Amino acid sequence: MKIEYQNNISKSYGYSFFSFFGITSLWVLYLQMKGLSLVEVGVCESIFHVASFVFEVPSGLLADRFSYRFVLICGRVAAIVSALLMLFGNCFLLFALGFIFSALSYNLQSGTIEALIYDSLTSIAQTDRYPSIISKITITSEFADMAGVVLAGFLVHWHFGLTYVLAAIFGFFGMLTVIFLKEPPSTHPNEQAVPRPTTAAILKAAADTLKKSSLLRNLMLFHALFSTICTLYYFYFQSLMEKYHFPGGLISALMIIAAVINICGLRYTPLLQQRLSKRTLIFLLTSSLLFLLLLTWVNQLPLLCILFLFSQLLSSVIEPIFSSYYNTLISSAQRATLLSVASALFSLIMSAIFPLAGWLLQNSSFSFTFGSCGVIFLLILSLVSLKRCIFK
Repeated sequence: MKIEYQNNISKSYGYSFFSFFGITSLWVLYLQMKGLSLVEVGVCESIFHVASFVFEVPSGLLADRFSYRFVLICGRVAAIVSALLMLFGNCFLLFALGFIFSALSYNLQSGTIEALIYDSLTSIAQTDRYPSIISKITITSEFADMAGVVLAGFLVHWHFGLTYVLAAIFGFFGMLTVIFLKEPPSTHPNEQAVPRPTTAAILKAAADTLKKSSLLRNLMLFHALFSTICTLYYFYFQSLMEKYHFPGGLISALMIIAAVINICGLRYTPLLQQRLSKRTLIFLLTSSLLFLLLLTWVNQLPLLCILFLFSQLLSSVIEPIFSSYYNTLISSAQRATLLSVASALFSLIMSAIFPLAGWLLQNSSFSFTFGSCGVIFLLILSLVSLKRCIFK
């Protein structure tokens, strides 16, 4: 039995590779080649985040109510459907439907594979390995994303539709990986097993946990805001690439360099977690992001490229750090549900801020938009003590 749960760890690396293979990362260019305007492309992005917000908590409930494997399999099926809609779609409505299924596939795996790993480690009394394992999984995801982007770049002017054929194939392989996972028990090995709780009981327990734990609430809010800023920086930096007519080789090189830096950063993330307290680590993350945003006022292209790389490093390292924090604060019975709440917060904030940032960028500049974010961030930190906001 111990060996079976140990095997879940190695299989999770394969699942992460197949699920995060970034073959469809150039979807903006793909939709433009399919005839969609930039406005329609932007609407598709908004649809993704709205759908993600709607699906996030119900997907977590499914994992806690039924099983992690069931939800992960459904997620890969949704990914395959999304790829087929994008491949054969010929109008805005079909592409929008593809984005809805893409959001569903994302939500069904968001937090679920992490919860399955943590419960597997609990079953063999090795939860101390979780920070190292989740860091390796994130590295695997980063490598898969980079490999997919590079491959997609070669297909752009040859057979762009093949990217979605490959996405469907990788979705199938991901589903096969899940089938070979073993569902971990929802209780500690020394505790007596009990029937799975009802949906209403899960929701009530999750709400009670959030109500009682101000630390958990504030960590979730901080995480969502931090990730939103880094994601906006990533998406809207691409408009800067277009403005300055970056050649394709330079864009690919930047993405590869970003992935390499991210992997190196993730390699040492567990070491940072061991040596630094929660308070110190969050303070360093906050200071780094603030410094990055304020430096964006210096409207020099080489510096902005460096800041772009740094923003992606911050975006990557924060995920395994907060995943560890959440799993130590949340019980197994509500783990997937509450992890879904954290992701839903991100989708909600993205849905609200994404179009606002786009409007500001369209009417000003990249440096003004994100420099202003830095000033607002600084004002917020000046008015509200970070210690009081995040810690009890």
